[in-house]
Amino acid sequence: MGKKNKALFLDRDGVINVDKHHVYKIEDCEFVPGIFDLCRQAKQKGYLLVVVTNQAGIAKGIYTEEEYFLFRDYVHAEFARQNCPIDAEYYCPYHPQGKGPYAKVSDWRKPAPGMILQAEQDWDIDLAQSILIGDKGSDIQAGQAAGLKRCILVQNGQRVSAEDVWEGIE
Repeated sequence: MGKKNKALFLDRDGVINVDKHHVYKIEDCEFVPGIFDLCRQAKQKGYLLVVVTNQAGIAKGIYTEEEYFLFRDYVHAEFARQNCPIDAEYYCPYHPQGKGPYAKVSDWRKPAPGMILQAEQDWDIDLAQSILIGDKGSDIQAGQAAGLKRCILVQNGQRVSAEDVWEGIE
């Protein structure tokens, strides 16, 4: 049995891009200062980059899944240009107060750990050696429920401290 992968799990809105409430238009994208440097460090340390994001705006009819995919593709292209390509992205379009088929409870919606657990299976991730960065308590709860080594809470749009992320990690 080979060595399992370790991952840096990132929430999207508030961690990768400044959360301006249901961001889905490329022209509204403002990357959080330092996110590319941090992600390049993660890659150098052998971490996969995995985005796990609730997208209630889909459930609420604010934007479509197609619009979400266009924004996602833009973000992924920018990370690739910055030499820190994102390995995977998991999203939850469901919300209990959503509309139509999106109106449901889902174990993928944080604070449930479903997206993280799916990534574990898909990418053979050692969760006990992995890290999550989020800007809401629900992000941290999902990471803790999944058994991640470290869960870091940041303020929306604030630079993530590399020292906080890598302290005590080789």
